[in-house]
Amino acid sequence: MTIASTPGLVERCIPIELLVLDVDGVLTDGAIIVDDMGIESKHFHVKDGSGITLWRKAGKKVAIISGRSAACVEIRGEELGIAPVIQGASDKKTAILGVIHDLGYEPRQTCAMGDDVADLRMLGVAGLAVCPSDAAAEVLESVHHVSQLPGGRGAVREVIELILTHQGLWDGVIAGYRSRI
Repeated sequence: MTIASTPGLVERCIPIELLVLDVDGVLTDGAIIVDDMGIESKHFHVKDGSGITLWRKAGKKVAIISGRSAACVEIRGEELGIAPVIQGASDKKTAILGVIHDLGYEPRQTCAMGDDVADLRMLGVAGLAVCPSDAAAEVLESVHHVSQLPGGRGAVREVIELILTHQGLWDGVIAGYRSRI
């Protein structure tokens, strides 16, 4: 991946300790699948999960804030060690401010990733606001960085690599995974 370095991006990445993610359209491709029994499922990309694991390995925190509620989000969050997982958030700005406060961070230490207009107030709080390449036009024009990948297709992993690279942590985090042939 080519690491972007737009003006001010490195400075925004350096203090980031907390990653706050929307679900539909960020961690997923936005599809909401409901079967005949009313059970909801979503498609999560394994590369995003791998990126979150690497993020946590670097000693960073990750949270989910979603306007919707689905059991599969709770399950995926638990699998990846994400906490808190806040669902049914009608006011994502209040939710992110609560997460930042409760975890002892400042807004400048927070990266928020969203894709639609319901995320704009949450994105406005973060020191680094990012979105997938297929985000709504209003979001694309409001963020500090747009990923090359669309939501649910590795965009979260891409943003994690971007931040950790700018912090000088990426090579150290993946060193144990490199082959020693």
